[in-house]
Amino acid sequence: MAASLSLKQARRIALAAQGLDKVRPTGPVTSRAVGRTFARLQLVQIDSVNVLSRSHYLPFFSRLGGYDRSLLDSLSGRSPRRMMEYWAHEASFIRPEHFADLLLWQRRGWVGAGHLDRTVREDMAVRILDTLAAGRPMTAAQLTARLRHREERRTEQWGWNWNLVKQVLEHLFEEGLVSSASRTEQFERRYTLTSRVLPAAVQAPDADHRSANGDGDARAAAVVRLIDAAAQAHGIGTARCFADYFRTPVKAAALAVGELVRQGRLEKVTVRGWDRELYRHVEARMPRKASGRALLSPFDSLVFERRRLHELFGFHYRIEIYTPAPKRKYGYYVLPFLLRDSIAARVDLKADRAGRLLLVKSAHAEADAPNDTASELAAELRLMARWLDLDDVVVSPEGGLAAQLAVEMRAS
Repeated sequence: MAASLSLKQARRIALAAQGLDKVRPTGPVTSRAVGRTFARLQLVQIDSVNVLSRSHYLPFFSRLGGYDRSLLDSLSGRSPRRMMEYWAHEASFIRPEHFADLLLWQRRGWVGAGHLDRTVREDMAVRILDTLAAGRPMTAAQLTARLRHREERRTEQWGWNWNLVKQVLEHLFEEGLVSSASRTEQFERRYTLTSRVLPAAVQAPDADHRSANGDGDARAAAVVRLIDAAAQAHGIGTARCFADYFRTPVKAAALAVGELVRQGRLEKVTVRGWDRELYRHVEARMPRKASGRALLSPFDSLVFERRRLHELFGFHYRIEIYTPAPKRKYGYYVLPFLLRDSIAARVDLKADRAGRLLLVKSAHAEADAPNDTASELAAELRLMARWLDLDDVVVSPEGGLAAQLAVEMRAS
């Protein structure tokens, strides 16, 4: 018989799996702590929006507090690498051991040069690979200059304005032949051969394995490993939740869930108030209480799957970056505020780096927010300002929580 859990127990399992159930450590954050956090999360989504901080830095602040961001950079920029870039839940930092498995399942050919004439694409690919093999990592702009490539620029779909070099680079990235050695301050990739990024023990599958007629057993084994990792990161969830983590097909994920149940890695559970077929990972903890506090990035892995977030926490969330300003309900870059075992509020934040201020453009409490939400949020905002090297927090009057939050900020 499936174990029966309450919704609060399910929340605590989910928070513990994500490393959000406890009060943060008080001492200096070590490189080992950053590495352990990344290993727990399995992946961290990358996004170029920098209104507050680059999105991949924020999940580590949420879980560790004011850490040195160079510790995270070292995981992706030094050998042996603990993290590398590839497609997963969108563009992400992934664990290198997942790379070969993701190559078998990711299909993002629309991003690069899949639509180009094959001869044109392959001729440019040879030139790029030869140039990278002979020298240091380079950005797309640097490669364009090195290859002396010129063309009339045009705006592509989605606003991308990529020349042929950049399009073929992204195609080679999707194919797993090139990777990112590091990023510039402007967040441009420095491309290099993937063989220079991966640990020697990690082998990429050959082209036959990637094809639609490739090794079905290899693909099935790969998705089982990915779903197992996703279930560890979730602690508890549905097959669809687990599929969403690495963006694997739902049907293949469901088959993998069945295999993991047979292996004893997942167990069926029921959760009162969450009426779907649910599974708990056998390594998932269920703490007696949740005592954490965190501002969560819009791209945090706890909030990836919006339906799960609503069913588990009763929190409806939407990123409004691409919503026209007059139609936004809460703001441009809104962070959920986790307080113990509930999401208590949401705040629209912006770092004014020139003025050295953390701007709270709006603050809204949830209907069932605890009485100490404003004081706890004020403490979290002060911590974030220090981490971002900002001198003060300024609260605008927008939102039902703003006035009380401003009082708490003045009192500190």
